[in-house]
Amino acid sequence: MFTTTLPRQSLTGDLFMAINELKRELNAVILAHYYQDPDIQDIADYLGDSLGLSQQAATTDAEVIVFAGVHFMAETAKILNPDKLVLLPDLNAGCSLADSCPPEAFATFKAKHPDHLVVSYINCSAEIKAMSDIICTSSNAVKIIRQIPEEQPIIFAPDRNLGRYVMEQTGRNLVLWQGSCIVHETFCEKSLVQLQIQHPEAEIIAHPECEPSVLRHANYIGSTTALLKYSQQSSKSAFIVATEPGIIHQMEKRAPQKRFIPAPGLNNCACNECPYMRLNTLEKVYLAMKNREPEITLSPKLIAAARGPIQRMLELS
Repeated sequence: MFTTTLPRQSLTGDLFMAINELKRELNAVILAHYYQDPDIQDIADYLGDSLGLSQQAATTDAEVIVFAGVHFMAETAKILNPDKLVLLPDLNAGCSLADSCPPEAFATFKAKHPDHLVVSYINCSAEIKAMSDIICTSSNAVKIIRQIPEEQPIIFAPDRNLGRYVMEQTGRNLVLWQGSCIVHETFCEKSLVQLQIQHPEAEIIAHPECEPSVLRHANYIGSTTALLKYSQQSSKSAFIVATEPGIIHQMEKRAPQKRFIPAPGLNNCACNECPYMRLNTLEKVYLAMKNREPEITLSPKLIAAARGPIQRMLELS
């Protein structure tokens, strides 16, 4: 018996054609995060960070939303589009940061600070969003906090590192939930400094979810989209990138003459790739559209409670 193994490039081309056909058939849109595999980034109708994806989800005319990201992102799309079919290629694509803030524990925490406004980073579950007053992203967290009266006490959840960064930028004293992202906490200061010695011409650019020990070495700190824009506009020709390395695909596409070096994890491991983001594949995108599943479903009550804080974020942005 003979078998033929087609090259990956040929298979990818066939999948691109099949996915595009399904998009037309379903009136579907593919939204993808910068941390997705390059193949998924290249097939997406819209590529962005959490803020951009939320804004796109709020305004799309598509009847089907295929969300190539993680669970909380697809939930956000469903909250903003309760009557549309929202598909997530792999339901196991969760988020360590969202998991670090269990709803029951957060409800108890919130009850201890009854006079506090709750501002939650969008990297949280629908249940946490429903317990919040305003949602934010790394793109707009500082801007949103600055719009809240200084006399108003604030709980910031779930990311302690982003919360610390916002406190430094605004001078506000926030009560922080002690959550974190496994990807951004793997970056190692020692390895980063060693890499900088090897590449003295390179600027360090970092996401604010990184630990303070990493951020203090950064020449520029910003959201995923901000890092992408900065790398294009900077006069520097090389960058050490301290965030999930999926963004480097777009950096290289938009500034092919420049060099992008992924920042190392502990002991120079490759553990700065998000294992949840990478669960989605081009094949799973195709199968989700073909089978109309896995579908994101939320109760009408939860959708109603979570929508207000997201809409307030969009208004304040």
